[in-house]
Amino acid sequence: MKSVVTGANAGLAFALELGLLAALCHWGVRTGRTTLTKTVLAAGATIAGIVVWAVFLAAGGHTVHLPEVAEALLKSAVFLVAAGILATGGRRRLGIGFAVAALVSVVIEYTVGT
Repeated sequence: MKSVVTGANAGLAFALELGLLAALCHWGVRTGRTTLTKTVLAAGATIAGIVVWAVFLAAGGHTVHLPEVAEALLKSAVFLVAAGILATGGRRRLGIGFAVAALVSVVIEYTVGT
C-alpha cells in the first residue's frame, strides 16, 4: 500500500512542480505592462523558480541539502506562493485547490516517504 501512495504522490508532486512554473510565468505576463517587461518577468520568475527548486528541492539530487523540516517548509512555501499567485490572479478556486493539493503532497512526502 505504501508504494501505491508514494507512487501516486510522486505523480501529484510532478504535476504541482509544473503548475508552479506555469503560475510563475502567468504572474510575469500578468504583471508586465509592455511586451518586453511581460517577457522578462515571465522568464525571470520561471527561471528563478527552477533555480530554487534545483538547488534546494529537486528529487534525486539537489545541491544544497537542508534539514528535513526546513526542506518541507521551503517546499510548502514555494507551492503556497504559486497558489497565492493563482488566487490573486483571478483563479481563486484553482489557487485554493493548488494549495490543498500541495500541502497534502508535502505531508505525504515527509511522513509516508518517497
